[in-house]
Amino acid sequence: MRGKRLLVLSILPLLAAVALVVAVGIGAVAVPPLEVAKIIGGFLRGTLSQPSIPAETIILQVRLPRILLGFLIGASLSLAGTAFQGLLQNPLADPYTIGVSSGAAVGATAALLLIPEASSGFIIPLCGFAGALLALFIVYKLGSVGGRLPVVTVLLAGVVVSSFLSAVISLGMLLAGEQMRNIFFWLAGGLGQRGWGYLALITPYFIVGLLVLLYLARDLNLILLGEEDALSLGVEVERTKRWILVAASLITAGAVSVSGLIGFVGLIVPHAMRIIIGPDHRYLFPAALFGGGIFLVATDTFARTVIAPAEIPVGIVTAFLGAPFFVYLLRRHREKYRF
Repeated sequence: MRGKRLLVLSILPLLAAVALVVAVGIGAVAVPPLEVAKIIGGFLRGTLSQPSIPAETIILQVRLPRILLGFLIGASLSLAGTAFQGLLQNPLADPYTIGVSSGAAVGATAALLLIPEASSGFIIPLCGFAGALLALFIVYKLGSVGGRLPVVTVLLAGVVVSSFLSAVISLGMLLAGEQMRNIFFWLAGGLGQRGWGYLALITPYFIVGLLVLLYLARDLNLILLGEEDALSLGVEVERTKRWILVAASLITAGAVSVSGLIGFVGLIVPHAMRIIIGPDHRYLFPAALFGGGIFLVATDTFARTVIAPAEIPVGIVTAFLGAPFFVYLLRRHREKYRF
């Protein structure tokens, strides 16, 4: 099994590289993969044409930052979903379960309503990130019992906070007036008009959260075998839970604050990777990272080309794919949730 895991983890980065090159070349102006690779290589070496040819401008200023951002957001949501499913021991958990995504949506909605210039620049992402962190703080306070984080209370707190914040969002949309369209497209989730600045905005949060999750992967495996057994093996269970919750929520907040609400990535990909590579989080986290990135790059490429020159928000595409998958999981595990 270890050999299979290493083989999968060696293939996934290659698939990710191929997906990125192919996706960058697809659009109104098609660019062959070899030329895309040549332009990206020239960009990395600093040997671009002077002056820039049109293909270089299209790829480096429009498509490449969007594709890389899509990969990073897909990886973020998939990592967070993997962490939440393991931490909450619930196969239906994803980044929306904990209420962080709804908090980001409230922050972005408030920015659009209260700050006229919020429809451009980094105001929306920053307000969305602040809303996500506030939601995490509320869930943590509601879910903790005597300094501990019981799985059931955290899950219930996340559901309650998410439901309340959804009502706040609905009220905001009723009061939005001319900003209704901007709020709708943000809630639908998309990567349009996202440049290099947005990539730089979320990368630090992604790196910090990823390092924490990889560091705690072994402890999470032991917790899943039983908290008492984990304690006897030297794992500080409650501290590990808190750090995993914060790290996964931080990654989710960074992604959602930039892209809006892109659902089901954190539900579909972790299960697919778990089937392929097994439940060991030391291997599952890296697999989920690459799998989520590839998945969102592929769905975003479809979303921006299927009705070109217009495009569909990628969150709508992932919802069409994710809803049937959610029903499948619910039916498969329905005995577990029968009271």
